[in-house]
Amino acid sequence: MSGMPLRAVDFPAVFPGPAPVHCGTHPDAASDLRLLAAVQHGLPLVPRPYAELGRQVGLSEAEVIERLERWLATGIVKRLGVVVRHRKLGYRANAMVVFDVPDALVGAVGARLAAFACVTLCYRRPRRGEAWPYNLFCMIHGRDRATVEAQVEALTLACGLEAMPRAVLFSRRCFKQRGAVYR
Repeated sequence: MSGMPLRAVDFPAVFPGPAPVHCGTHPDAASDLRLLAAVQHGLPLVPRPYAELGRQVGLSEAEVIERLERWLATGIVKRLGVVVRHRKLGYRANAMVVFDVPDALVGAVGARLAAFACVTLCYRRPRRGEAWPYNLFCMIHGRDRATVEAQVEALTLACGLEAMPRAVLFSRRCFKQRGAVYR
């Protein structure tokens, strides 16, 4: 059989990243796994969510916070964020607006777009040839389509993007919204 042996010693040299976790031998392994299993379903909607997680897995609030901070610092967990279910809140006109902005300007334009309250997400992505020439993406959530279209026009004028190719892609259905699941 050809290929590279996958041993714990070789892995970091090939794919630099966080230090390998040896759950089976780490003294906190069992409680780490319980905490990881609990947190991947989201924080409990209670006044002290870390204390509640701790109660569920047998840790103190301080231990939960310390472990989450350590996991974030070491890259075991990439980020903690909020999954907002816009449609349940009445925001049914959700549009991804994509622009083709010269590379020299994309950072400045993106920062300007992101400063608008109606923009909930703004990021740069590489173009994908002629079929997808867009490199700047921003998300706008609205209760109705006319409001979002007016916001797109206002953003376009305010940022001087009138001459730049763009597309407004309204979502038609909601797919699964959830955070990362660790196995």
